[in-house]
Amino acid sequence: MSVLPDNLDRYRKFISFMLKYWNSDLFQNTASKAMEDDEEEDGAAFSQSPQELVEDLKNMGPTYIKLGQLLSTRPDLLPDEYLNALASLQDDVPPIPYDEVHNIVEKELGIRISKAFQTFEEVPLASASIGQVHQATLRSGQPVAVKVQRPEIRKKFLEDLDTLKELAEMAVKHTETGKKYAFDNVLAELRRILLHELDYNREAQNLITLGKNLASFKYLLVPQPIQDYSSGKVLTMEYIQGSKITSVSPLKKLEVDYSPLVDELVEAYLKQIITDGFVHADPHPGNIHFTKDDRIALMDLGMVATFSPKMQESLLELLIGISNSNGEDTANVILRMSEVETDAQVTAFKKAISDLIMDSQHSTAKDMQTGRLLIQLNRMAAESGIHIPVEVNILGKVLLNMDQIVAFLDPDFNLRKAIQKHVHKIMEEKMIKELKPENLFSMLLQSKKLAENLPERLNRFSESLANNEFKLKIEAIDEKRVTDGFQKVANRITLGLIIAAMIIGAAMLMQVPSDFTIFGYPGLAIIFFMLAALGGIFLSYIIIFRDENLNNRK
Repeated sequence: MSVLPDNLDRYRKFISFMLKYWNSDLFQNTASKAMEDDEEEDGAAFSQSPQELVEDLKNMGPTYIKLGQLLSTRPDLLPDEYLNALASLQDDVPPIPYDEVHNIVEKELGIRISKAFQTFEEVPLASASIGQVHQATLRSGQPVAVKVQRPEIRKKFLEDLDTLKELAEMAVKHTETGKKYAFDNVLAELRRILLHELDYNREAQNLITLGKNLASFKYLLVPQPIQDYSSGKVLTMEYIQGSKITSVSPLKKLEVDYSPLVDELVEAYLKQIITDGFVHADPHPGNIHFTKDDRIALMDLGMVATFSPKMQESLLELLIGISNSNGEDTANVILRMSEVETDAQVTAFKKAISDLIMDSQHSTAKDMQTGRLLIQLNRMAAESGIHIPVEVNILGKVLLNMDQIVAFLDPDFNLRKAIQKHVHKIMEEKMIKELKPENLFSMLLQSKKLAENLPERLNRFSESLANNEFKLKIEAIDEKRVTDGFQKVANRITLGLIIAAMIIGAAMLMQVPSDFTIFGYPGLAIIFFMLAALGGIFLSYIIIFRDENLNNRK
């Protein structure tokens, strides 16, 4: 047991991890690979083995296991052997002892397991960093899957996230890289996503919402929750028998044409992004299963993303620009939706985007270019002083995972062409939807308000113009402050000239004999010298101290 306080122990573990990997060949490769077009040479050796990275993340706790899971879905960054090793973090996590599962379920549901379930398998179907899933049967005979959250997992997440927040704030404050990539904003978004994932009531509602949104797709299936047997830490849902989508045998892929299914899957995700604004944000192969009747089940709705109507329109324009291989339009959309620094390299950014779009316009699914393209756009933007909204990163992650699935089922599938087809279809549907009576009624109300207020406003405007009372207020330079500044400068120049004149006059008087002397010198000359000295001291005080006060004043 560690003798260090918990917070110091967390700092120690994180700093030890960073010292081990920060300058390693693996992470230098990770940092640069997304910007390179050349394929890495096979058999490249790194200082840390894949299993060593996995074990290090496991030892750091559930928060870092979750980060490792996210990293396992990034084929643009890591070699295949590391991706395969990190993928085990999604399945190969020690299960919760059944006694604890039993207690959690009975405490959360307020009923004995034997009363609620006809059968409840003690061995879990899957065990993950946040919870594990058990197969069970309701008293009605309906087969269900029961997801049980690990004990104290929320507390552990919050402690680790607080530690990472402090370190991210330090990085943003003291390093250019931290500022450029806005580590604090990235961590804040990760915190929000993970805390949502810990709330199974929210996940149950997510399943219901996504099920309704995708009800029209015949190849897609979303398991629905059994709400009477669910709580914040226990989620009971329909049991869907199937296997990971990447477990389809090569022989079956030769026998079955999966292109219609893949096309519908792409359309479904575009609908989520552009029309619904409610997206299954973690569609990695472990969360998408093949059923026995060759349908696709979307599992694990703990991680979802929501897009505002304005953001949906921006993402629609972005996808249209990419699907049309129009680099200039793509760059302009990104600039409109991003925060652009004053010294941003906009021209160079536009040129880089155009080159990138043109280079990838003929890629197929097996090249996995679409999601990787968005990640490259984000990196280019950060290097150019342009801060892309986090929604673009989410879109890149979703499409990157989609690239994996599509490439596995149909390597020759033209994802770019499919996006182009479905985006135009969705755009037409959105335009028709906006012509619905309720939307027209809202537009009529706005027009009515404008028509009612327009005569009065025009009358006030014309009256002010006729009476020469029309004023135009421009927020520009503070005129009074500038005038005061010029006045102070003029006064100081005048005082300086007077002091200079007194010194010159005193020097001339020194040559004139006089009965009035001070310290043996002509008295009038000495008086002028003293006045000039006092004036110089006063002027120096004003410049040194009063100017500083002026600068600190608003």
